[in-house]
Amino acid sequence: MQTRVIGLVYDLLGTHPRRDGDPPDADAEYEPESTVATLEAAIARLGHRSRRIGNPHALLAGAGKGELPALDAALCIAEGYGSRNREAWAPILLDMLGIPALGSDALTLSLSLDKLWTKNVVAAAGVPVAPHAVARSAAAVRELALPAPFPLFVKPRWEGTAKGIGLSSRVEDRAALEREVARVVERYRQPALIEAFVGGPEYTVTVVGNDPPRALPVLQRALEASSRIGLHALESATPPAAGFDHCVPGTLEPALEDALVGLALRAYDALCCLDFARADFRIDADGRPRFLEINPLPTFARDGSFGVLAELAGRPLEALLAEVFEAGLRRLGLAP
Repeated sequence: MQTRVIGLVYDLLGTHPRRDGDPPDADAEYEPESTVATLEAAIARLGHRSRRIGNPHALLAGAGKGELPALDAALCIAEGYGSRNREAWAPILLDMLGIPALGSDALTLSLSLDKLWTKNVVAAAGVPVAPHAVARSAAAVRELALPAPFPLFVKPRWEGTAKGIGLSSRVEDRAALEREVARVVERYRQPALIEAFVGGPEYTVTVVGNDPPRALPVLQRALEASSRIGLHALESATPPAAGFDHCVPGTLEPALEDALVGLALRAYDALCCLDFARADFRIDADGRPRFLEINPLPTFARDGSFGVLAELAGRPLEALLAEVFEAGLRRLGLAP
């Protein structure tokens, strides 16, 4: 088997170029050094070599100076910052340089980061979503036709890793809705997505591979007991919230798991995801799954879904990731 050289593009915690007015969780999606080490170990398991490139700006600088190492492929987990195209920075550069990349392409990453467009695309593919609307200012809320009765849920239109979500995100009346929309618009410099609050159990489905993709075991996420907001969102807030009671209200019957898997695969296909992604769902009052969002750039950290799945399967995280990356290299024609 030929040894391949795979470049790693990433943003590390503590390296966000802080700007005036940035929210406190601006770099919440960046990864610790340990995640990059895990990726290196997974690639080494396949008999390949990895090369650290750094963030998208380092990739751009290296390409401009002609100093990039020779790469057979790249794996990008870089998030960038600012616009809804930030996750596409590195994939676009790699595309221009003719370097094949693992994971979804730039268009899928930009589309899926925009929660409104994502909902519209997957809904057209037959995946049920919660009723929703968008507000660009608090003043617009006064004339807005509400998508559903209260309570409603408010979050930034194009963020991930629960950025911008806290206890105040669940609103019970129009005055609270105006305040929360104002907070999101002012702090995150983008429109606010308003949707019906679906208070049932929350599940996440990790999908890997291509032609056909497959789903790994469905995981249920803990909720904060009183508000029923995802506990992971509140715990990742900046500063982190603590001291919450949690609950895990769902029972994952085989029929429900089958339904969640089918919807996740449909969303994965509708958005042209490649190699890996994670789709999140809530169960509504009638027991039906409702799509929340999909992340084609999921974390590979040990406390993320891949880490939990590896632990449940009794195998090293590096072994699971090696399997996922090998399938991606096979798609690129770089593995037997």
